Amino acid sequence: MDMRQREHIEAVVAATTRAQVLAPARTHEGIIQSSWRRCVHQYGLDPSRMQEARILPQTRLREHQQRIDDFARIARHGLQTLYGQVAGMGYVVLLTDALGVTVDYLGDANTDAALRRAGLYLGAEWSETGAGTCAVGTALATGQALTVHQVDHFDATHIPLTCTAAPLFDSHGTLAAILDISALSSPQPRDSQHLALQLVRIYARHIENANFLRAHRQDWILKLHTSPEFVDVDPEYLIALDATGRVAGHNRRAHEMLAAEMGWPLAPLSPGEAPASLIGVRFDALFDARIEDLGRFVYSRPSELRAAPLARSGALLYLSAMPPAPCVTPAASAGGSATRSAELPAPLAALSGGDVTLARQLERAAKLVDSPINLLVNGETGSGKEYFAKALHRASARRAGPFVAVNCAAIPETLIESELFGHLPNSFSGAGAKGKRGLIQEADGGTLFLDEIGDMPRELQSRLLRVLAEGEVLAIGASRPVSVDVRVISATHHSLDTLMREGRFREDLYYRLNGARFALPPLRERTDLDWLIRKFLDADTAHGAVTLSPAARERLHRHEWPGNLRELCNVLRYARAVCSHGTIDIDDLPEGFGAPAPAADTRAQQPADDFDTHRLPPEGMLLMQYLRAASWNLSAVARQIGVSRMTLYRRMERYGIRSPNQRDAAGR
Repeated sequence: MDMRQREHIEAVVAATTRAQVLAPARTHEGIIQSSWRRCVHQYGLDPSRMQEARILPQTRLREHQQRIDDFARIARHGLQTLYGQVAGMGYVVLLTDALGVTVDYLGDANTDAALRRAGLYLGAEWSETGAGTCAVGTALATGQALTVHQVDHFDATHIPLTCTAAPLFDSHGTLAAILDISALSSPQPRDSQHLALQLVRIYARHIENANFLRAHRQDWILKLHTSPEFVDVDPEYLIALDATGRVAGHNRRAHEMLAAEMGWPLAPLSPGEAPASLIGVRFDALFDARIEDLGRFVYSRPSELRAAPLARSGALLYLSAMPPAPCVTPAASAGGSATRSAELPAPLAALSGGDVTLARQLERAAKLVDSPINLLVNGETGSGKEYFAKALHRASARRAGPFVAVNCAAIPETLIESELFGHLPNSFSGAGAKGKRGLIQEADGGTLFLDEIGDMPRELQSRLLRVLAEGEVLAIGASRPVSVDVRVISATHHSLDTLMREGRFREDLYYRLNGARFALPPLRERTDLDWLIRKFLDADTAHGAVTLSPAARERLHRHEWPGNLRELCNVLRYARAVCSHGTIDIDDLPEGFGAPAPAADTRAQQPADDFDTHRLPPEGMLLMQYLRAASWNLSAVARQIGVSRMTLYRRMERYGIRSPNQRDAAGR
C-alpha cells in the first residue's frame, strides 16, 4: 500500500464517520460522499480492505449476456462508434447489465492483462455493493450519468482509474444497462473528463433511441422537438402509441417532460423501477389533439405546420408521426425469405398479440425448440409459464411424445419422490402391490415440465440431477436404473439465485436446468391486453359472440392484474356468464373488481410478519413476496431484484412496509 492509498483510506474514513454529509447531495462531491456512506453503512465495505477486481467465470458471464442479448446487440454499433472516438486517448468502452456485470467490452488488446487486473474487462462486476463507489455502480444506484475520477472511488485499489458512465433506459423507463468509458490513467484534475461525460451521455441517448425505435416498430412513433427544424432529424422526445391511442413506450426525456407537464412527482429511476404512470395514458390527455388527427403530423407536411400544443400548459412542440411498419409476409420479403415473426412456429406465435417484450422471448424460444438443452422459465404466478412450456413442446419434434406437467409445490413432500421416480410393488409402506411408473418415465420421448421447481425438497434435487446428467431414472426399491429420453422445462416465480445462496437449491442442479432462461412479462406490463381479451372471449363461442362496452374496456385497462392471465381469464368468464344482449358492461365485471381494497387496519391482531398486503398495490405485494421469501434479509432482496439497499428502503417506505425487526424495535 503506497502513501496515496493510505491518504485516500483516511479521507474515506473521515468522510463516512461525520454526523452528516457536508456537501449538498446534488453536487458531485455530495453524490460521491453519499455513495461512500452507503458503502460503509449499508453494504458493510471496509475502505482499508483493498480488493482485486472480480471477474465472473464464463458460465456465469454467458447467463448475464443472454439476459440482455437483444439490447446488447442494438447497443453494439454505438459502442463501436464511441470506441472509435476515445480509443486514441487510452479509454476502453464497457456495457454492463443492470446488475453491474460487464457483458460487452472494447479495448486495446495490447493492454489486456493490465485491463483485466483493473477490472476493465469482460465479465467484471462493478456494482456498488461489491466494488464500492465506481461509475457503473453509482450510476446504477442513482440513475444519473457521472464521472468517478481517481480518488472519487471508494476502494483504494481503483484510485488510478477514471471512469465515466451513463444509465441506459428501455422504453418503459426501466434501467436496463450502463454505458461506461474508463482509462487506466489520466490527468489528475477531474475537469479533464468533462468531454468524456458529454460523449457518454450522447451515445447513451443514441443507444436508447435505437432500442426504442426497434421495440416499437408496430406502434405509432411520435418524434417531438421544441424546434421545427430538428423534429425530423434529432428529436428530443420519443413516444410510442398503441392501436388504441395510448402510450406504449417513451424515452426518458419524454417521461421527464410529460411528468412535469402533468404535475407528477419525478421518482428516481433506479434498476427495476419503471415510471408506469405514463404507460396507458391517452394521447389526447397529453396533447391538445385527437388520435384521429395524427395523419396531419406525418413527415410529408412542412415541419412548421406540425405544431402540437401540450394539453395542460399549452407549450408548443413540433411533432413528426410515423405510422406502424407494415407486416411483411414471406412472399413479399426480398428473395422470398420470411421475416423473424413469420418464422415463429404457430404454437409460439399464438401466445402474443404483438407485445414486444414477449415477442423477444418467443423469437429466442423458436431457435431452441429442438435444442437438447434444458430451459428455465421465470415469471409471476399466473403469467403463463405452463402455456409457454406447452407451446415449446408443440412446436418441437417431440410433439408426438407426451407433455407431462408436475407441480412441485402441489405434491405432498412425502409423495413427490414416488410420483416423480415411480416405485416397485411393496417397496415402502403404503406403496401397494402393483408398483407405479413415475412421471419422469411417463414423459419418456416427450417433455417434462417441472412447475415451481424452487419448491422441490433439497434431498430430491440430487436424484433429479442424476436423471439430467445420466438420462436414467431409478424407481424406489429398484436396483437397476431405466434409461429415459426427456426434455426438461422448469418454471418458478422464485429467484433460484437467492435460493442457492440460502442453501435451499443445489447449484449444480441449477446449472443443469438453466441451459437457457426466459422471463415472461406480467400482464400489467404487456401491451397486447386487447388481443388477450378478444382471445379469451372467443375461446367460448358456443353461447354466441360478446363485445365489450367502452367503460368496461377502460376498467380492464386500468386494472393492475396481480393475478395475471389467470385473473383475466376468470374475470372474463364471469362477465360473459352474467352479461346481457351480448355486451359486457362495467356492471357485469365481478363485484369489487378494480376498486381499492378496504383500508381497515388489522395489524394489531396480526403476528409481526402478517402485514396486511391487501391494501398494497401489485408492486408492493410483489415486494412483500420477495421480503418474506428471504426472511426479511434486506441485503439478499436488494441483490435479488438488482437494486441498492437505499432504493429498497425507499420502496418499502413508499408502500408503508416495515420489517418485523423494525416494528419490534419500535414496540420496545
